[in-house]
Amino acid sequence: MFKLSKTTDYGIVLMARLASEPSPVPQNARELAAGSELPVPMVSKILKALAKEGLLSSQRGSKGGYALARDPEDLPVAEMIRVLEGPLALTDCAVGPAVCSHESACVVREPWQQINRVVERALEGITLADLVRGNTASLGTTGATLQIDRAPAAAPSSSPSSPSSPSSPSPER
Repeated sequence: MFKLSKTTDYGIVLMARLASEPSPVPQNARELAAGSELPVPMVSKILKALAKEGLLSSQRGSKGGYALARDPEDLPVAEMIRVLEGPLALTDCAVGPAVCSHESACVVREPWQQINRVVERALEGITLADLVRGNTASLGTTGATLQIDRAPAAAPSSSPSSPSSPSSPSPER
C-alpha cells in the first residue's frame, strides 16, 4: 500500500492550516495543534522540521510562531512530502542505483521507475494553494500519463481480472 506517514500527513495539514489564514500572522505550535486537533509534541516536531528545511519561517518571542516561508502557489505537494518523508519512491530502485540487490536481474525495474516518475510529476503539479482551495481539477492537468509498450503476446485480456488503467491517487483527507 502506498501511504504517507502520519508525520507527513499532519505536516501537510499544518501547512494547509497556515496557508488558509487570511493574514499571515505567525502561529505557535500550541495554537496550530489545538486548531488541527493534533498532539502538541508531534506538531512541535513537525514544525521544527519544516522550518529547518525552509518551508516555514519561525519567530521567537511572545508574538512569535511559525508562518509559511513561501507563497502557497510556490509549494508543490511533492516538495512537502520530500521534506517530511524523504525521496518519493514507490520501490527501492526508484531511490537510486544499487539500492536493491536484485536490480540487475529485475524485469519490472524500468516500469516501476516510470510509474514513480508519473506519481512524482503529478505531486509536483499540485500546490499547497490547490489543496487549500480544494482544487482537484489540477489533478487532471499535470500531463502525467503512463504508457508501457506491450508486445503482442503480453496484450491485456478482456477478462474482469485484468488490471485497469492507472488513475490519479486520491488523498485520504
